[in-house]
Amino acid sequence: MFISVTDHDKRHVADVARKFVDMGFKLVATSGTGDVIEAAGMKVDRVYKVKEGRPNVVDFIKGQRIHLIVNTPTGLEPWFDERAIRRAAVVARIPTLTTVSAARAAAEGIAALQRGELNIRALQQLHAERAVRSR
Repeated sequence: MFISVTDHDKRHVADVARKFVDMGFKLVATSGTGDVIEAAGMKVDRVYKVKEGRPNVVDFIKGQRIHLIVNTPTGLEPWFDERAIRRAAVVARIPTLTTVSAARAAAEGIAALQRGELNIRALQQLHAERAVRSR
């Protein structure tokens, strides 16, 4: 899986990355995100941002080395990379998560599937149950 997050999200990235590593995912990250993940004791392969050169994440996507993307860019600077990543991801039919909370939820869902705990409920039922618990 490819992971690249903004500076604001870096404080949460190690926890999210650990969830995926514990499920057997191999991580590919850009330099700043990779530094945070490695500092937390996990192995990560590095890849260039699109505008930094090659091999970059789009090359990895086209080479079928990426199967899930967590990318939380903000502002104008990462716009070029974000657009190239999304375009390649759509063509390759790779799920792309754009918030840390979505990545956390996906990790929990994938872990539940791995444990064989597939439960389907209506969203309204879930909210009703949470409302009862919070009383």
